[in-house]
This record gives sequence, structure tokens and C-alpha cells, in this order.
Amino acid sequence: MKRSKKDEFAAFQSKVMWCFCGNALLSVLIVMGLYLLLWKQRLGDIVVALLEFFLSIDHEAAFMIYHKYFRGYKEVFFAAAAVLVFLALLWRLFRLMREYFKEIDQGIDILLADDEAQVHLSPEMLPFERKLNTVKQTLEQRKAEAALAEQRKNELVMYLAHDIRTPLTSVIGYLNLLEEAPDMPVDQRARNLHITLEKAYRLEEMINEFFEITRYNYQQIQLAKKPVDLCFLLVQLSDELSPALSQHGNSIILDVDEDLTVCGDADKLARVFSNILKNAAAYSYPETAIRITAEKSQGVVNISFQNKGDAIPAEKLPSLFDKFYRLDEARISDTGGTGLGLAIAKEIILLHGGSIRASSEKDTVTFNIELPAADQKNLHVKLGFH
Repeated sequence: MKRSKKDEFAAFQSKVMWCFCGNALLSVLIVMGLYLLLWKQRLGDIVVALLEFFLSIDHEAAFMIYHKYFRGYKEVFFAAAAVLVFLALLWRLFRLMREYFKEIDQGIDILLADDEAQVHLSPEMLPFERKLNTVKQTLEQRKAEAALAEQRKNELVMYLAHDIRTPLTSVIGYLNLLEEAPDMPVDQRARNLHITLEKAYRLEEMINEFFEITRYNYQQIQLAKKPVDLCFLLVQLSDELSPALSQHGNSIILDVDEDLTVCGDADKLARVFSNILKNAAAYSYPETAIRITAEKSQGVVNISFQNKGDAIPAEKLPSLFDKFYRLDEARISDTGGTGLGLAIAKEIILLHGGSIRASSEKDTVTFNIELPAADQKNLHVKLGFH
């Protein structure tokens, strides 16, 4: 049960209130005692006795001094005594509050210190202690996030520079070759121009993917959500990618319910499925099929991409969706991607409120995607059914 702010500060308020009331009561008792002493003439006897003792005079002389200098001004002395008593009360309260402020000041010093020390205050100031420790944890978390963001930015620059260098070097090399050999045979020149153009397109794709993942990081992507026929989308992608897959004898097997519909951005989801299929094609054994299944269960659409290929070590599976992550074989091969495809796919799925994960068992690698199914009631309205 959540406690209200009034309950949280009850101990502190009680401590201050009891201190104030105790000192106020003590002050009233002292003032009343002084008043009774004056009213009963007891204070006069005390003053006379003190004069006799300190001045070494007789009783009559002491009484004359009291009568001349004290008796006629007893109201003034009473008022002065009352003021002093209440000033003492305020001073005690000031000392109490000063101690509390001193504790808070020390807590702020601990808060600003670059260490893991926790703030500890008096028991009645526990709410302040909790809030200061919460602020310290928040500051430490933001500092860690800032350091991680800086590290990731440096990694982005490093990986981008590394990956751009290879195709850029190839483009420059082929262009130099064409410039240095103007009498090159036409067929060889055409072949070199074709390779140069492919490398340039490759470079453009890498730069586009880099800027795309940067936009996702800064949450600058807006989804144009609408009902998406999942079966139609997967069939369309399969037809588009089949020619490229057939070069290695690979194929796509679809096992998808025809009435599956999700509410999402069709272009972005197509990008996700295309990236996963391209990744599966890059790591599939030749002459094997990539199996795609999709079904709806309890308001969630489950989509599975399964291919036959080398097993992925369990410790590497969580890193598959990290930016610029590629398996060692992919980095040195001609078919190795930028390492951003799966990272982009993950960002898009998360924007749709879904999840994506990978698993590997023996020679089978599986990517599982979960997306919220479209609300059938709202779907009919959007599609114009009544």
C-alpha cells in the first residue's frame, strides 16, 4: 500500500512538534514561576539576600537598594525575563533545525561524491534519506547511460570507418585501373565498371543503413500503422527474394494462416522480414529451404523463420541484434552484411510493441517474432465493414 507524503513525514513533524511544545511548556512554567515569585514578594527577599551576600552590607542597606533600583521596575524585569525565556526557546529550536540542515548538507555532499556511499540521516528524516539516495541512484544511472552512449557512438564511428574503407578502396582501385589503362578491351572495361558500380551501391547501402539505425536510436521514426495482411506480405517478399535464393539452391516454404492480420507499418515490417530472410540466406546450407510459419495465439501473432546452417553458440545469440555484430565468417566473406540488418529489425519490432529472439539447435537456426494481433472489432471499422 502506497504511503501518502503526509504519512512519510509524520515522524519528522512529530519530532519538531514535540520539541516545540516541550520548550514552549517549559518557557511558560518558567515565566509563571517568575510571576509568582514577584507576586508573592519572594523575589524581593531573594534579591535582598543576594545583595547582602555579594556587597557585604546589612539588611536595611540591601533593602534600600532593592527598593530604589528593583522594586519600582519589577514589571520591566519581568518582561525582560519573559523575552529572554522565549529567545532561549527559539535558540533551542534553531539548534535543532540547524542539526537537520547540517545532516542534509552532508547528504548532498555524499550525493555529489563520485563513489557508492549511501546517505544516512536521523531516523525521523528517513523520507529525506530515501529521496536523496534515489536521486543519487538516478544520477549514477544517467552517468552510466551517458558513458555507454559515448562508447556506442565511438563504436559506431569505428565500425563505420572500418566497413566503408573496404568497398571504397575497391572503387578507387577499379577507377585507377580504368584511368591507367585507356586501351583496355571493351568487355574487360565493362566488367570492371560493373564491379565498381556494385561496390558503389554497396557503399551507399551501408551509409543508408547507418543513418537509419541512427534515426531509430534518436526515436525519429514514425510508424504509419494500418491493417497489414501478413500472409500477402510474406508471399510477396518470398517471390521477390526467390531469384537470389535460387542461385545457391535455396528456397522458401510458407506455412502461414491466410487470415492473419496485424496493425503496423507495412513498409517497416517488410524491412524486418527481408532482413531476416537475407540473413538466413547468407548462413543457410546450399540446397536447403527456409521455412516461414505464422499463427495467432491469445491475441499475439507468432512468426518463425527457420533455416538449416551452422549452429550459433549460445553465448553469441544475444549479440546477434547488436549494431555491427557479425559472425566471424560473415565479416571476411563477400556476402557479409553491415551488421545492422538485425539491429534495425529489432528496433522496428520494438516500435510495434513486439519482441524478437533467436535460437539455435544443432544445424537449425530459428528467429521468432511476436507481434500484437490486430483488434478484429477495430479492424472491421478500418476496412469499412459493418
